[in-house]
Formats: sequence, C-alpha cells, structure tokens
Amino acid sequence: MDETAPTLLDRCTIPDGTELQEHMLLTERAILIGDRSRIDYGLSGAEVVVAEFCRVNGTVTAAGDVRIGNWTEVAGDVRTDEDAYLGEGVRIAGRLSVAGDLDIGDNVKIEQGFEARGWIQIRNPLPVIVYLMLYLMAMLRFEHEDEIERFMSKVLGEDEAPFEQPLVVPPGAVFDMERLEVPGEMTIGSDCRLHGNVRGRTVEVGRNSTLFGSIRAADRIVIGPGSVVHGTVACGGAIEVAEGARVLGDLDGRTIEVHEHALVDGTMRAPDGLRILRAT
Repeated sequence: MDETAPTLLDRCTIPDGTELQEHMLLTERAILIGDRSRIDYGLSGAEVVVAEFCRVNGTVTAAGDVRIGNWTEVAGDVRTDEDAYLGEGVRIAGRLSVAGDLDIGDNVKIEQGFEARGWIQIRNPLPVIVYLMLYLMAMLRFEHEDEIERFMSKVLGEDEAPFEQPLVVPPGAVFDMERLEVPGEMTIGSDCRLHGNVRGRTVEVGRNSTLFGSIRAADRIVIGPGSVVHGTVACGGAIEVAEGARVLGDLDGRTIEVHEHALVDGTMRAPDGLRILRAT
C-alpha cells in the first residue's frame, strides 16, 4: 500500500456526471487540484481544494469549504457556503464571499473586497499540499468505506457522509478550452460531458460519456459502452472500443479491439492487429 502512495496525485480522476458548462467545470463531488496546474475556466463542486502555485481563470464556487494554497491566483470570484482557507500570497481578482469562517495567510490580495459571516483569523492555514496528501492517502490506507469516512471526519473535519471519489487534477496539468492534458493516467467517469483534446499516458472513458475532442495517449485508451468521442483516437499502444460506443474520427493504435456493435466513422490503423469482439 505505502509504495503506491507517492503516485496517487499523479492520476487524474474525473468522476461520474462531471460537465463542462459555460466555462465552468461542474461536479457534485469535491475538487482537488494539484500544484502548478492551470485551469482556464471556473470550478464548482462540493468542496474545492487548489494547491500551491496554480492559476484558475474563472470563478470558484463550493457548497462546502474552499482551500487555496500559497501563491495561487484566481481570476474570478470565490464563493463558499462554509469556510475558506487562503494561504500566503493568494491573489483573487474578484470578490470573496464566505458564509462561514475565514483563515487567511500573509500577503493575500482580494481586489474586489470580501465578506465573511463567521470568524476571521489572520494566520497561515495548513498547507494545501499536506491537506491533499492526507485526503488522498485515506483512499489507500483503508480497505472499507466506513474506515475512510471515520478518517475524513476526525482528521479533516468532514461531515459523516458517504465517501465519494473526488475530482482529482494532478500536479502540472493544463485544462483549457482546447486540451485536457495530464502527465500520467486519466480516468473519465460515466455520464460526463467534456470539451477539449484529451492527452495523457493512459486514458479510460466510462459509460455514456461524451467528449468533444480527440484522445491521444502513449500506452492505452479505453472507450466505455455508449460513450461518444467527436474526434480522432490515437495511441502508441492498445485501443479498446466497447459495445455501443462511437468514434467520429479515426482509430490509430498499435493494436485495436472494437466491439461489433461499436461505430467508427473513420479509418482504423493497427500494425500489430485489429480484433473485432463478437457479442456473447
């Protein structure tokens, strides 16, 4: 278990039902953004955690807490229905609205003012990278959901609610209107609707998701049942296209497996073999 902990933040996870709507990445789950990432639209989730040295070019909205790490910039407003934690050197170009308490570090700039209905404490909060590691290591440390829930409640102050996989963007990622690029693995859940060209080492797409863009990966690409990709799918390794999926472009991989009830509008190139999977 411990050997895999350092790689946990390197995996991008986009949970079920995530949508990109009008320059806002929207999910009902928590959002965790790794350090030195760039997000060129707003974020809206149950809780939003942005690590150090990031830039978010939009509004940040959370039903729960907002945590923003040292020297991170937000180009829009920040709104939370609970507490906010701003690290040293944070810059918010819009307005900060906090329904609960506000913990604020040194040299924070909020250009259009702020409102906090609870206590205001000027101190440097727990570094966001530490918070992220505690949050995500809980998924490796325990085998059962009830153990994870107790950990989250006691250590991180979470409400005692069922644990749900957060939206995780790894360090160094770039999410803009043209690309969703991560250095490692990316998993896109079911019933998602996203815009942009996906880039990663491996990419897996769940059921009934729609992607308006191409997918390129070094090792492996999986398109789940009923999902639609409006673009080319290219991979240096294996491509798998499940039953009911559709690709409105070419398939270009080392090997390709396509279910007989999938649709591919373009050509298929597989120098090491093309396999058609029959319905059982």
